[in-house]
Amino acid sequence: MFAVAKPLRARSVVHLNIADFAVAVERMVDRGLEGRPVIIAQDNAARATVHDMSEEAYQCGIRKSMPLKDALRCCRDAVVRPPHPDRYERAMRDVFREVAGFSPLIEPGEIDGHFFIDVSGTSRLFGPSVDVAWRMYQKIRKSLGLVPIWSVAPNKLVSKVASRLVKPVGEYVVGEGEEHAFLSPLSVHLLPGMEDQDLRQLNDFNISSAKQVADLDFEQLEVIFGKRAGFIFDTVRGIDDTPVAPAGQQPDKIIASRVFGEDTGEVETMEGAMYLLVEKIGNGLRRRRKAAKSLSIMIDYIDGLRCFRNLSVCPPSANDILLFESARKLLYMAWTRRIRVRCIRLTCRKPVHHQPQLTLFGREKKEARSEAVIAAVDDIRRRFGSGAVCMGRSFGR
Repeated sequence: MFAVAKPLRARSVVHLNIADFAVAVERMVDRGLEGRPVIIAQDNAARATVHDMSEEAYQCGIRKSMPLKDALRCCRDAVVRPPHPDRYERAMRDVFREVAGFSPLIEPGEIDGHFFIDVSGTSRLFGPSVDVAWRMYQKIRKSLGLVPIWSVAPNKLVSKVASRLVKPVGEYVVGEGEEHAFLSPLSVHLLPGMEDQDLRQLNDFNISSAKQVADLDFEQLEVIFGKRAGFIFDTVRGIDDTPVAPAGQQPDKIIASRVFGEDTGEVETMEGAMYLLVEKIGNGLRRRRKAAKSLSIMIDYIDGLRCFRNLSVCPPSANDILLFESARKLLYMAWTRRIRVRCIRLTCRKPVHHQPQLTLFGREKKEARSEAVIAAVDDIRRRFGSGAVCMGRSFGR
């Protein structure tokens, strides 16, 4: 008697992408920005870089992370607006609310206007996946005034590439079994997950398209890429079994970073920035009802050297004030050179469920007071926005 393997259920993944998301949200606030080249950047900083730009600015040669002064040389009539993360977070929540009724499997990006929605198996309720994507598009456009690009494909990888092809506006549908043929003529630069080192190695072999890479067998790829050969072998063929995370599921790490407008070596500036990063980490932990068991830091010096350090947090905590004590130690573990700093990044990997440790005589009064303060600050920020109240420590000593 022979076992018959059942074919895997066909998947339909919708990718929504609101192009130039920050600019799109700012245009909702100020309709006078429509049709004009817009740059999102901190224009009051000496080393300000471009956070986002409109399609008009892009056509002038402006790119993300470009120094603002260089961007303004490319487009002298560009309008510069400072970033407003609160607005972008609210817009992400609004879009999520519009599409939540179509599937429980919705994976939003990091306030960047990207959403993956797995609509596999919903055809009996809502019809074919293409119709579902069109209905999402119409709801977002009518309710919020935002115009997303949309694509439908059998997996996340292909759906993301498809939406890249039609940017800044449009739609694309890739059917089951068409993944390899769809990707073959495309440049490897369009494939998600390809690192700079991968692209440099391919360029050394004068390889530029996905088809050229797919023509190589696994052993040949292993000689060139080593451990990354498996990933590249699957990617150029459109093979991706990565699931769309259920709605509300959070990633297993929380990242907060700060790029200084002016390179700095001042203790007050560094400690103030570190406290702001700790607040972001702590807020993310409390929303997940988890605690940090460890923290890691990355420091970028202006001479190109990058330093990493890790530190355990014992006991695990989600309290900003207590976390800052560990983060401050971590800062001085990594910040050991008399060279100015360009960027710092704080990461909490694999947060754990928060289980307050009971003490024999009850909690210390200091810890109880600090938790009350943090809870009050969280409540104020939820009601009036993240900028409604600031801790004095965030300004340095």
